Amino acid sequence: MTSETAQKATTPSSDQIRRAPKVLLHDHLDGGLRPGTIVELARESGYTQLPETDPAKLGVWFHAAADSGSLERYLETFSHTVGVMQTRESLVRVARECAEDLAEDGVVYAEVRYAPEQHLEGGLSLEEVVEAVNEGFREGERIARENGHRIRVGALLTAMRHAARSLEIAELANRYRDLGVVGFDIAGAEAGHPPTRHLDAFEYLKRENNHFTIHAGEAFGLPSIWQALQWCGADRLGHGVRIIDDIQVHADGSVKLGRLASYVRDKRIPLELCPSSNLQTGAADSYAAHPIGLLRRLHFRATVNTDNRLMSHTSMSREFEHLVDAFGYTLDDMQWFSVNAMKSSFIPFDERLAMINDVIKPGYAELKSEWLFRQTTSTSDSATEGE
Repeated sequence: MTSETAQKATTPSSDQIRRAPKVLLHDHLDGGLRPGTIVELARESGYTQLPETDPAKLGVWFHAAADSGSLERYLETFSHTVGVMQTRESLVRVARECAEDLAEDGVVYAEVRYAPEQHLEGGLSLEEVVEAVNEGFREGERIARENGHRIRVGALLTAMRHAARSLEIAELANRYRDLGVVGFDIAGAEAGHPPTRHLDAFEYLKRENNHFTIHAGEAFGLPSIWQALQWCGADRLGHGVRIIDDIQVHADGSVKLGRLASYVRDKRIPLELCPSSNLQTGAADSYAAHPIGLLRRLHFRATVNTDNRLMSHTSMSREFEHLVDAFGYTLDDMQWFSVNAMKSSFIPFDERLAMINDVIKPGYAELKSEWLFRQTTSTSDSATEGE
């Protein structure tokens, strides 16, 4: 097979991207609702603040508001999704549909995060919130299996960095760690809310040998990354895209890594990169200019994620389509990102290994072999035409 044929053979079509086994580590439950579900839940709960009540128009509004460049409008989008997620029934439904939608998109493993403290306005306790979301994920996994898809979903419990409940949420994550919760996270505005304010939560999790990721290096830059790693001990970096600020690319193409970037690469610290979201927040001007291209070339532990599927009008397949267009990525590159993500997940090592060897690698091998059967069919047709 010539190099040109090999490239053609492994450059994925949109259909292959969708069918490829993908792994998602950074996805917000309240950022991925179906517009139709929001409208229905608002009607059922009496929520009257939606800017649109037609699902199609509402979906367009969410994307436009998130893409407006206005932080105020961007944050407003979450007030509406969280606003309709205040009952047990709504949380079960949203979680169930999340698992279904991801499975339909070819995601085989996902860690989906949410902040239990944001879903208490209807009288639920923190425990009832977690149990409702877990129930929804299990229902979604079951329905996906019935529809011919396989997915496993783990929950990440998020504490809001501007609030003072991080230790309480960390303890909650630890109590449910064998019941569907795989780790902990802090999220919210980085500027003015450093992760070091939540050291008691991180120290507690480390004592309990539990896992956590920290939103860092999205808006605030290198100090945020340094604090998350060296003060707090994060296992992964939520976004981490600003590590590019510690990498110099010279005119001759040579690259020099600063001390922090070298540490991140040497220690194989996973970066939960979210290309479409990063474009909305100004971390990159285009997909082609996104740091993921250089980070992949330099063999950082880069992963591809959605962040907020509703607000960014995206999916894992769309994220990879953009990257294939921007960087000419092949199925081999997609497999590299997917294996990176699976290695970086918060489930036990033997389960990660089984997912890689029994699900991900065979899935990509099958996709990469499809060119051979297309070529054989084409050759057979040509032979028939010549008879």
